Amino acid sequence: EVQLVESGGGLVQAVGSLRLSCAAPGFPFDEYAIGWFRQAPGKEREGVSRISFSDGRTYYSDSVKGRFTISSDKAKRTVYLQMNSLKPEDTAVYYCAAGITVDTIEEGSWGQGTQVTVSS
Repeated sequence: EVQLVESGGGLVQAVGSLRLSCAAPGFPFDEYAIGWFRQAPGKEREGVSRISFSDGRTYYSDSVKGRFTISSDKAKRTVYLQMNSLKPEDTAVYYCAAGITVDTIEEGSWGQGTQVTVSS
């Protein structure tokens, strides 16, 4: 099972930025896909962004498109989520997950999550 560790969460004011990291030591980057998800209190988990290492494609939810950017550093086996123009509604626990394909990420391994709080 792939182990994932998120970091980079914190408290930020609206319109500010944060960069989340998802470290996956020993992860076969060339074969899998990684996604970022979030869950706010009382709400269902939401897919935020995904990256497929087989073809390099990236995907974003409409709620973050144009504000968030997913990227990766294969040498460091780390995936990043750069979050700009943050809004209070972005407040949530953010999780990264790894799966064999972008469509099966949720069935794979999950990190423990990192809290992001955006104040107005």
